[in-house]
Amino acid sequence: MTDTSDLAPELDVSEWVGEPSPLESLRGRVVLIEAFQMLCPGCINYGLPQAQKVHRMLEGVTVIGLHTVFEHHAVTGPDALKVFLAEFGIQFPVGIDRHENDAMPVTMKRYQLQGTPSTLVIDRAGRLRLSHFGKIDDLALGSILGRLLDEDHDANPDAS
Repeated sequence: MTDTSDLAPELDVSEWVGEPSPLESLRGRVVLIEAFQMLCPGCINYGLPQAQKVHRMLEGVTVIGLHTVFEHHAVTGPDALKVFLAEFGIQFPVGIDRHENDAMPVTMKRYQLQGTPSTLVIDRAGRLRLSHFGKIDDLALGSILGRLLDEDHDANPDAS
C-alpha cells in the first residue's frame, strides 16, 4: 500500500463502457479506480465486489473501472467485457486501457501497476493518494476513503 501524493496521470483508454469519466472532469471528488482483468480470479472475488460496495455505499466517492489487459487479449475484447460487466452487475463506468505496440497497457505503465487487481485512490485535488496491488481489506480501504472525505471537508466545509 503506497500513499504517493503525486498528481494522478490521466487514464488513456481506447473505449468507455458507460459514461466517459476523464479524471480532469472529476476534480473536486474522491475517486477510486479499480484496475482489473475479467479473467483474474482476485479481481472477480475481491477487487470488483469491493469497488461495487464503494459505489453503492459511499456517495462522496466516484468509482471507475479500468480494464487493463496484459494477457489473453484474444478473448477479453470490448464485446466480451460488455457481457462480463452485465453478468456481474457492474454499474460504474469502465475504461478499456489502450495498448500500443507491447503487451503492457498504457495506463498500467503510467501508474506503474504490478498487476491486477489494483486499487487507486485519488483525492479531490487530483493527487494519487493510494496505489495498492492485490486484495485490500474493506476496513483499511474505508478508513482511507473516509479520511480523504473528511480531510477535504475540513479544508473546505462547503464542499459536497
